[in-house]
Amino acid sequence: MANWMKARQTKYAAYASVYILVILAVLGAANFLANRYDKTYDSTANKQFSLSDQSIKVVKGLKGDVHITYFDRDSQFAGAHGLLDRYSNLSPKVHVAYIDPVKRPQEARAAGFSRDTTILVDSGTRKEPAKSLTEEEITGALIRSLKSGERNACFVSGSGEHSLDDTTGGDGYGAVKAALESSNFKTRTISLLNAAGQTPAAGGEKATPAAGASPDATAKPEVPKDCTVLMIGGPRFAYIQPAVDAIKAYVENGGKAMIMLDPSIKLGKDDTQENTALDALLESWGVTLDKDLALDTSGIGRVFGLGPEVALVASYEPHQIVNPMKEIATAFPLSRTLEVKNTDKTTVDKLFSTGENSFATTNLSSGRITIDPKNDKKGPLLLAAAGTYNKAGRFVVVGTSTWVGNSLIRFNGNRDLFLNMINWLSADEDLISIRPKEPSNQALNVTGQRFNMMFWLSVVFFPLAVVGIGLGTWWKRR
Repeated sequence: MANWMKARQTKYAAYASVYILVILAVLGAANFLANRYDKTYDSTANKQFSLSDQSIKVVKGLKGDVHITYFDRDSQFAGAHGLLDRYSNLSPKVHVAYIDPVKRPQEARAAGFSRDTTILVDSGTRKEPAKSLTEEEITGALIRSLKSGERNACFVSGSGEHSLDDTTGGDGYGAVKAALESSNFKTRTISLLNAAGQTPAAGGEKATPAAGASPDATAKPEVPKDCTVLMIGGPRFAYIQPAVDAIKAYVENGGKAMIMLDPSIKLGKDDTQENTALDALLESWGVTLDKDLALDTSGIGRVFGLGPEVALVASYEPHQIVNPMKEIATAFPLSRTLEVKNTDKTTVDKLFSTGENSFATTNLSSGRITIDPKNDKKGPLLLAAAGTYNKAGRFVVVGTSTWVGNSLIRFNGNRDLFLNMINWLSADEDLISIRPKEPSNQALNVTGQRFNMMFWLSVVFFPLAVVGIGLGTWWKRR
């Protein structure tokens, strides 16, 4: 009997040992997989807790190690982990360090800490600070750290173009300037009304040639050589022929230009003149700007509070610029339509068009624009195109300039589309993507009826149901 009991105890002990070993093995494997493959699911509508396509593309494309250092009190580290860990989980090349500059001042100074620095990104090429703990700032600092060299966006001024200094007006380009500077561009205005891209100085002083321009005051106007991208944003007055010649020489010698021209609408003091010389240049490159206005009659714009004069686009042609857009809507107010063809020196591609429920009216002089289905051109209507000149020069043409004004650049995908155009022009195709979005505040609106329903369900119905199930179980087993 004693031997039998002993054998039985040995048997149970062996079983227990095996069970414990199996459980330990499972827990160990689970911890290993959790550390090796950190996966989360973001159920928020705007993917608030997921990195954007651009951040993922930049991080996964890293060729060397990147160090992100967060400086703050150690009590604040937990709040930073949520965002910064998403970067380190994407790639083993991203290393995140947390330093309390009060407790470890010497280490903080050695890492590059200063009073106005909270986050520092170091790619080995250079260190770039992020202004705040947001994805947009961190990814922007990462891009600036990776991209060496100066990139300049030169905006033509002097003919009624949108102003970079206007940050409050709906048509101002203050938001365009901010978007470009966050993408590692420097912005400035240039004039093609004077020789060598000079801008007249205030007070009648002698004009100073723009950087990279010739100091010869008798020379014809030219685009400064240090301009990475030339920006033409909705001139209200026609360009003189020497200015158009400067644009032509710049692009045909390998330059990059983004040209946004509005329809010639005569409705008051803000009339837009026909830019005959510039239109002729674009036509020689294979882009014809029609003298019309695209009207969207689908009615979808009403969902966003937009009228028919704002054309909505939700589908795009196959091209690097618009491939990431998929079905992200963009809006183009007061836009003219385009026609494109290849020439012996240019290759021109369509970018996007309106839907079928749209018309192009040529009645631009009346305060009340009407549609004539019999005579007006029916959609789809091409609104933008991209082209290359001898495979070196690049240009993008859009039939409106107000789509990136302060009031519309944040509309759905407008900002992403604009920056994708800029990145394609500057040959930074690796940055073409969908960028970080600002977190949205999605409040839960509870009406009185819904509140009453929630009260009765949670306070009365569910507790009574639990009690009823309990009583039923007791009665059955009684």
